[in-house]
Order: sequence, then structure tokens, then C-alpha cells
Amino acid sequence: MKTSTTPATRTFDYIIVGGGAAGCVVASRLSEDPGVRVCLLEAGGPDTSVLIHAPMGFAVSAPLKVHNWGYETVPQPGFKGRRGYQPRGKVMGGSTSINAMVYTRGHRADYDHWASLGNPGWSYDEVLPLFKRAEHNHCFGETTYRGTGGPLQVSYLRSPSPINEVFLQACEQTGLPRTEDYNGAQQLGCGPTQAMQAGGERCSASKAYITPQRGRSNLTVITQAHTRRVLMDGKRATGVEYEQGGQVHQLHAAREVVLSAGAFGSPQLLMLSGIGPQEQLQANGIATVHTLPGVGQNLQDHVTTVLIQRSARKEATLGISLNGLATVVKAIFEWRNKRTGWVTSNVAESQGFLKTDPSADTPDIQLALCTGIVDDHNRKTHLGHGYTLHVTLCRPKSRGSVTLQSAQATDAPLIDPAFFQHPDDMATLVKGTQIGLDILQAKPFDAYRGEMLYPVERNNPAQIEAFLRDHCDTEYHPCGTCKMGPHSDPMAVVDADLRVHGVQGLRVVYASIMPTLTGGNTTAPTVMIGEKAADLIRSGH
Repeated sequence: MKTSTTPATRTFDYIIVGGGAAGCVVASRLSEDPGVRVCLLEAGGPDTSVLIHAPMGFAVSAPLKVHNWGYETVPQPGFKGRRGYQPRGKVMGGSTSINAMVYTRGHRADYDHWASLGNPGWSYDEVLPLFKRAEHNHCFGETTYRGTGGPLQVSYLRSPSPINEVFLQACEQTGLPRTEDYNGAQQLGCGPTQAMQAGGERCSASKAYITPQRGRSNLTVITQAHTRRVLMDGKRATGVEYEQGGQVHQLHAAREVVLSAGAFGSPQLLMLSGIGPQEQLQANGIATVHTLPGVGQNLQDHVTTVLIQRSARKEATLGISLNGLATVVKAIFEWRNKRTGWVTSNVAESQGFLKTDPSADTPDIQLALCTGIVDDHNRKTHLGHGYTLHVTLCRPKSRGSVTLQSAQATDAPLIDPAFFQHPDDMATLVKGTQIGLDILQAKPFDAYRGEMLYPVERNNPAQIEAFLRDHCDTEYHPCGTCKMGPHSDPMAVVDADLRVHGVQGLRVVYASIMPTLTGGNTTAPTVMIGEKAADLIRSGH
């Protein structure tokens, strides 16, 4: 593998834009063929920082905008005009280098729904082998649902806090059973987090798929390369233009260009290249190459709230105190010497999936117990110790958009998740919050429970709604802005082979192609999308 600022060649068979969860997979799989020349472009730098490889480092990356685009949304009416925060990875590995490493596939019904919308090949039974191929699962070994031998390492945490068992017992007492594997036969229930880690270190998409391939001479990785547009010859993609160190460069693709630039970056690049809604292109003075109304539309994201409880016991939670400082210092030395201890925590150490409507077919709320006070993406700090319960809406009905701020690639796009635009989203999350409060008040927490940081009455839905509007934000799972669907769908951007409708030599491969959001964290589905895309591309050539 060549890491380059000025590649020896300007022509590759495939150019992949974006070194995140999907781009790393596609670049790695395509370059398995030694006769194919592959170039991977990443706007951020290399993934060498200890803040990436030490799992707890992500608690610093998000609030300080380290390796992070640090986007904000437009003002959200559902948040009383407040802007949401959207941290996204700007480094090799993309958001898999700065996230909480939770491995969640979603529910089998998510993928069957995609197939039912006119996307053959995307049903659960058809994508399950790809999930299995991608992972080396240390939790269960090889099973009907789980795989071994793949690049992505998935394991239980090495040094979980004892408060996780308290949480799981509290879930059981309030009617949510344990599930053996929420990525297996039954998602409904609670269990310890399955994390993308190996040996007490983060296993990002870059570390899994790119780092082991450093010896491949046909794989070129260019970092700190901000892609400006896709080069087009009529309606055929022929390469990309990128900026690096103040200089503009062009690369040419003999076969295909693949956009894996995220749910925000991919639609932005399409529009900057003249592909998208006519009014968006005209408003920004961009010549139209191909009118595609769905580009940037259909944005979906998981909205979440944080129920923060101060803790009466410091040893089981992280916090700001003399005891907490001593614990962190000790933990750093333990991690350096043994790769165990608090530094291996992903903070969100337990998961749960529940139904607010018992008659529903799938869970509509995801729970995550965090072993510290996590307020406003860890940007607000509080003295003392505590724990936080994330209550997340799994399948929002609200639909937002990504549009252009200008024709400059360096200007952030306008991000509008339209949180709580659909009234059902608020109604469901109020019910989920009430269940979350029940869990926190269950007897197993008696020895740990202090005061709530933001008190809210369980049986006061109006107060809960006001609390949600004041404190909710993203759970970091934007998707859908380059929707997959048949040509008959006027808002579809790519077909079932992830080819951009009406354009040759151009695909989009990322969570942006999801027609609907999966019920859980989106890294695992995005890696699967990368695996499937690699197969589709190879079979097409």
C-alpha cells in the first residue's frame, strides 16, 4: 500500500472518496485483485493518534472536534430553535475512528423492508452472509448468525463496570428480558455491549481493512485530500478533483468512481458535481449535468435523550473528582501495560431494545447505559460521578435534508434532520423515556442512585416532552440522503447495485443509500454495505 501526497500515476481503475466504514471496505476488497489499481482519498489525516486506538479517547474527540468535522444542524423547530451537533469522523476510518464502537446490525425486518421497496438482493437472508464475512466475532464464535475470520474484530469489553449487571437486572425487573445476542435470533431484550475492539484497542474500519494491506502495491491511500467534485464527461464519471495543501489535483478513473463520503458529504459532492435537484444547482450557480431530485433528501437520524443520574458510589462510574482523577491516571498506566482497565471502556457498556407497543413487530427504542455523566456530547462537564441512560428512537418518521450552503466544497452543507417533525416521533420517545425512568428507579439501582441531574416526572408527559425538546440530539446515525430504490421511485438516487441513476461509472456506497434507517447503530450495516458493493462492482467488471 502506498501512502502518497503526489501519486506516481494519475489514473486508477477505481477511485474511492472517503476512508470511513464503507470506503475502507471497498478499497480493501477491490485491491485483493493485484491487476486492479485502487486509490482511496480521505479528507482527514492518518489514524495514528492514541486518542483513536485507546477506546476511551473518543470521549475527547467529539467535544474538542479532534479528527472531527464538527458539523452543526440548522436551527431545529423540534428543539425550540436549538442547533444540533453532528460530529463526524475526519480521519482514516471516518466515524469508526471516533465513535463508541458499538456493533449493532439492526433487525432482520429492516433489510426485508429494503427489499420490499424494490431493491432485490438486500433482504436479511441475502445480506446475512456479508455480515458474517465481515466480522471476527469473539463473543460467540461461528454460529448461524455470527462469523469468524473476517477483518472486523467484535468482542465484549475487557473491563466492564459492575454497574452493567445492575442495569441488566433492572431491565429484567421492569419486563425487558436478557437476549443472548441482540445481533442474532432475537434483538428484543438487553445485554452487554458488543464492541468493535481487539486486545483492548479500537478496531476501526481502517485498522480492520486498510492497515493489514500495507504491502499491496496496487492500493494507494491519499490523506488530507479534500475532494471538490467528481469529473464528468457528459453523464459519465471520469475521475475526481481534490485539494491538498492549497494545491488542486485531478485523478482519473478508468472504471468507476465510488462516493463513500458519508450521509452529508456524498450528497454534497453529487450536487457540487452537477447531479441533484435542479433548484439546488441553479441557486448555487452549478451547471446541471443530471437532474436527480432525491439527492440530499430523505435524511433520517436517530434522536436520543439522556437521563443522567448522579451516583452514590464512585468506584463504578467515571467522574470529575479527586478520586476520579486518580482513577484515570491509574487507568492510563494499566492500559499502556496491559490493555485493560477503564481506558478500554466504550462508555456505552450495555444495550437494550424494547417495544413501547407490545403488539409491534420490532423494537422501537434502543437503550444504552453509559458509565459516566454524558451531557451534550460530553461538551458540558459536571463535578461528581454518575451514569447516563440514552433512550433512542429506533425508527423515526421525520425526514430531513442536506442542501448546499454554497458552491465551495470547503463550506459545510446545510444539515436539517427535521427532528420531531413527525408527531409520532415525540409520542414514541415520551413512552420510551418513561420506561427508561422506570428502569433507573428499579431496586437494583438503589445502592447507586443519587439525584437526577435534570429531574423529570415519570407520569408527566408534558414535562417529559419539554425536557426532550431541551436536551435531545443525534445518536450519530445520519443516513438516507442518497436513497436506494428503483428508477420508478422519483426520489431514488441509486439503484439496487448502488449505481447513480442516469449516470455511468459512479456509485454511492455508504449509509446514505439506506432507504430507511436501521434499528440500531449504523457502523455494522455500513460495513456490510461496503462488502456488498465490492461484490457488485467486481461482478460488473
